[in-house]
Amino acid sequence: MTGSDRPAALTHARPATAAPFFCSEGLNKRFGGVQAVRDIALSVQQGEVFAIIGPNGAGKSTLLNLMSGVYQPDAGRMVFDDVDLVGLPAHKRARLGLARTFQKIRLFKRLSVLGNVAAAFHIHHDIPPWQYVVHGAAFARDQERCRAEALKLLGFVGLEARAPMLAASLPYGEQRMLELARALATSPRLLMLDEPAAGLNAAEVDRLLERIRLLREGGMTIIVVEHNMDLVMQIADRVMVMDYGQHLFEGPPGEAQRNAAVIAAYLGA
Repeated sequence: MTGSDRPAALTHARPATAAPFFCSEGLNKRFGGVQAVRDIALSVQQGEVFAIIGPNGAGKSTLLNLMSGVYQPDAGRMVFDDVDLVGLPAHKRARLGLARTFQKIRLFKRLSVLGNVAAAFHIHHDIPPWQYVVHGAAFARDQERCRAEALKLLGFVGLEARAPMLAASLPYGEQRMLELARALATSPRLLMLDEPAAGLNAAEVDRLLERIRLLREGGMTIIVVEHNMDLVMQIADRVMVMDYGQHLFEGPPGEAQRNAAVIAAYLGA
């Protein structure tokens, strides 16, 4: 996919410096008597795929919720491209360029496939407010631009032919890809994927892998929480392993497979 066929949301400049694109220090989150995240620090470089793995209940999704603004931390700090994220709600983080998918799919089931993706362009509308009430030429041009970009994104995930269908009518694997397209419609600079391969068959996982590779080639920074170790080993530049809400290991995927503590806690002795 090149030239005018490539959605604008998929192309990002390569990093000019080695400074962290996203970093956190001392992140903590407690739910009653459960310490879900304990003193987590991480650093993600622009343009890399950073994977977070660990057993069920390790705190991975909670950490992603802290990054995306679903939760606020009890303590610690997070910085994205020199902007302090602590205290910012999720919608303001989205405008900064953070987007995510969810472990449990959250589509607008009664909207069309095209409508789901077009809805995510709302943060990039550039028309006078009054045209939302009295639709004029600027409104029509903006709607057509959003529709054209949405169709390109659907083509990217292989769903262009499904555009007029209701989202609820798609099979599970295609709903996963639709959620990815909708996240990409916000033009993210940091894309967070929460178990994107969950429930997918082998062919669908291969298709997802290829999409992630293309995004990385375009310069997008990606954080992925995943249980599918084959996917992680093929796509991740670095891996962080969590256990009981704490940092256990960080390094290249191959080293994670050989680390004794990781094997005991997650991969299985």
